[in-house]
Amino acid sequence: MTGLTMPPRIHVTEAQIDRVVSVFYTRVRRDPALGPVFAAHVADWQTHEEKISRFWRNALLLQRCYDGNPMQVHKASGNVRPDHFPIWLSLFDAVLEQELPPPLAQAWSALAHRIGRGLSYGLPQQDGKPPVPYLGEEWSKKPGAAKAAGA
Repeated sequence: MTGLTMPPRIHVTEAQIDRVVSVFYTRVRRDPALGPVFAAHVADWQTHEEKISRFWRNALLLQRCYDGNPMQVHKASGNVRPDHFPIWLSLFDAVLEQELPPPLAQAWSALAHRIGRGLSYGLPQQDGKPPVPYLGEEWSKKPGAAKAAGA
């Protein structure tokens, strides 16, 4: 059985992925905590954004177009700390909310939080606290979250 494709994990388009990634990294570059971290490693933003778009196509659409190792990259950076992930996720959630309908934003956010939690746990912990808040806590506090979740 060749030629079989998996259905997407989350029904977003490639254009939506590219837009989310572009808007997100525009915000990252301006962020006082994350901007310097990324600036230390990213010289060519277009190439970086294309790579991250491939990462999300792989994760969301199940396309086999990304061959990186995010855990290894974050550990090797030397300046990525677990406390960066809540900031990263907050910015990312804001972009998702802005760019996508609520069900898609919530589904993508849930996956991003799981990935962020895994990446942050792979780094040395500074104070023993979980570095990434659980998504259920965050979304349940948002106005209209119950309605968007079908409650």
